[in-house]
Amino acid sequence: MKIYIIGIGLIGGSMAMDLKTIIEGIEVFGIDSNKKHANQALEKGIIDRIGTLDNVAEADRVILSIPVKESLALLPKLLDQLHSDALLWDVGSTKEQLCELIANHSKRDQFLAAHPIAGTEFSGPQAAHRDLFNGKPQILCESNKTRPDLLTWAKQTFREMGMYLRFMEAAEHDKHMAYVSHLSHISSFMLGKTVLEKEEDENNIFDLAGSGFESTVRLAKSSPEMWTPIFEQNKENVIEILDAYIKNLEHFKKLLVNDDYKSLFREMKNTNQLTSILNGISKK
Repeated sequence: MKIYIIGIGLIGGSMAMDLKTIIEGIEVFGIDSNKKHANQALEKGIIDRIGTLDNVAEADRVILSIPVKESLALLPKLLDQLHSDALLWDVGSTKEQLCELIANHSKRDQFLAAHPIAGTEFSGPQAAHRDLFNGKPQILCESNKTRPDLLTWAKQTFREMGMYLRFMEAAEHDKHMAYVSHLSHISSFMLGKTVLEKEEDENNIFDLAGSGFESTVRLAKSSPEMWTPIFEQNKENVIEILDAYIKNLEHFKKLLVNDDYKSLFREMKNTNQLTSILNGISKK
């Protein structure tokens, strides 16, 4: 089996490493616009060979792991090249535009819209590692539109990689990702920006920032090249949740201005229910 990984970063690279451990006799080809990344992946043994887009027709499986805006441009061309029993899946953070784009493609049933919830703030093949996906959810969108035999193979393979499966429509996926993931990244970026603007002495940031600040701004180290297109494609959902978030921040500020600390306490106490929710997630 020949597997082509287009975009050999954290997700694509880690997926390649896991697939090598669970599928015998596979040959992994890597394609990346960054030649340094392609060579690093080859040296690290993530891929067996550096491939080209011109040879995708020989692939049995194709993983599209590039920024979502680039996926929109490339996906139809990749589908055009697939042989009749090949499967292509993407790993992007937005799905609605992508699924709409190829809705009427003659090889739509050879595509699976997938999103492993396993990212970190790190990127590139040096960040890739085995078992990244173990215990993590794999969201599958519009899976009923993927050919049954290819879908069965994909579900079995994802489970062998340690993932548990969630099924959603593309629009539902994008909405919930805006609420839970995309807002978190915006909050982290803007917290970092605010501190950099207000705290002129970098030594104070280094010396005084505790683990709370470090963990909260962790996502601000994420790639702007990856996240700008995500915010663009999911603009309406992101604006909706931003409005709600800003409203809550204004409310919090108002309680402080009015010295209403009883209400402030209740607000924070009610939000503590997240602890039980997140503890439940960690036990899955």
